[in-house]
This record gives sequence, C-alpha cells and structure tokens, in this order.
Amino acid sequence: MKKDTGKEKIGIIGGTGLENIAGIKYSGEQFVETPYGSPSDKFRVYENDSFIIYALNRHGANHEYAPHNVNYQANIYGLYSLEVSEILSFSSVGGINLNYKNGDLVLTTDAIDNTNRGSITFYNEKGNVVHIDMSSPFCNSVREKLLKSAENAGISLTNGGTYICTDGPRFETPAEIKMYRIWGADMVGMTLFPEITLAKELGICYGNISLITNAASGVEENRKLTSDEVVDEAKKNTAKITKIIEEYIKNSKRQPCSCKEILKGAAVGK
Repeated sequence: MKKDTGKEKIGIIGGTGLENIAGIKYSGEQFVETPYGSPSDKFRVYENDSFIIYALNRHGANHEYAPHNVNYQANIYGLYSLEVSEILSFSSVGGINLNYKNGDLVLTTDAIDNTNRGSITFYNEKGNVVHIDMSSPFCNSVREKLLKSAENAGISLTNGGTYICTDGPRFETPAEIKMYRIWGADMVGMTLFPEITLAKELGICYGNISLITNAASGVEENRKLTSDEVVDEAKKNTAKITKIIEEYIKNSKRQPCSCKEILKGAAVGK
C-alpha cells in the first residue's frame, strides 16, 4: 500500500470507454488483493498536489468481465483498503427517458435494483444483519461538486435521473423498457448494483455520472442494439468525462456529509 502522503484519496471506476484519465500525472499501477479475491484490474494511480487518484477498469483491462461477472466486492474493498474517501463512478447506459439523446451525461439521483446477483453485501455472516439506508442513494456532497465541476468545464450535465440496473449481459426487451419507464426509470445499465451499496456499507461517498450511449430497446422503432455502438459512443465522450474529473480535483473542498456514519443504527440488535 502507498505510504500516506496526507493527500485526499479518490477512487474512480470507469465503464466502457472510460478507462483512462488524461491531463493528470500518471504515477504507475498498484495491485491490491482483497479477502474477496482480485479486483477487475490493477489500479492506475494519478496524482497532483492535493489528490491521489486510484482508477479502475470495471470490466477489466480488455473488457473481459461481463456485468454479472464483475467482482464488485473486490473492487470496492480494494478501494477501501487504499483509503479512498469517495468514489466517482462513470457508467454507459441506454436512454429510457424520451428527452435523452446519445452523448448526454446524466448526474444520477436515484436508482432501482432489478438484479438478482449474489455477493451483494459485506455482511453475510449469520447473526450479522445490517440494513443500509438508501433514502439518499448518492452522496449529495459529491453530486454537488460534480455538478459544479461540469459547469466549470463547460460540459452539459443533466441534473437528475433514475438508473435502473439489470443483470445483463443481454439487452432488455421493448416490453421491459416500457415497464421500467412506468416504474420511473430514465436510463438502464448493468453495473450500478451492488457497486453502490457495497460502497455505502464501507462508508465511502459515492457519486455517479451516466453516459447515454444509445436509446434503450424499443425507444426507436425497428432498430437493432449493438455493443459496438455502446463502445463507440463511450469513446467519443471520454474527453468530456476527463474534463469533469480535472475540474473536480482542482478544488480540494466539498461540503461535509454523513456517509461515514451509515452504519449507525443499521445493525439489527446491536
């Protein structure tokens, strides 16, 4: 583990096409083994005068891990062991909201978990029952700073959207998307859960920006969805994500929050 330098430590988890951070000094890679196995990849380390950034390819160096096969526990615990105070998550999603268009960036405010995955908590032992509060899924302090950073960078960022997470790896059917719209979902992806809840269990502040890479199934009639268009759209917008990150770390201050206190009152009978 890196020697403590007194700098604030931030984790960045990128999805398709969002793996690299330009414009910040790159200082190498760091491998972290966890009690939950190996993270998806080595952590790429970036530094400036105030921050150390640990960036992780969510799907692996060569996109070898499908959404349902990502070791979310190892990824989040790895960042926890590196003592990050917050995680900036970037995702590629399909647009359900009819006002969204390809290339839009959305600052996520709420979420629906429609997955059926294992390893969704760090509290699996018998007698260790913990119910995490999700009334504010995303850290408001991180969200406000991301919104300001986008504004300073001159990047349009839609403030507010609900992300529904599915298991994948297949795309959704038109009927499913119609149902998700009725539920209140604005966009659909495959990686937000359990990533966000695992981070909350460890008291790590978590914010998410979702990139609309395509219209979800059935939103545009007679149109086939492909993985190629998702990757291509993500790559085209990497520069916008980078500019937001660069602005984010220019200012080392953000408003206090209570994310570290998430476990107070969460455990049953304790």
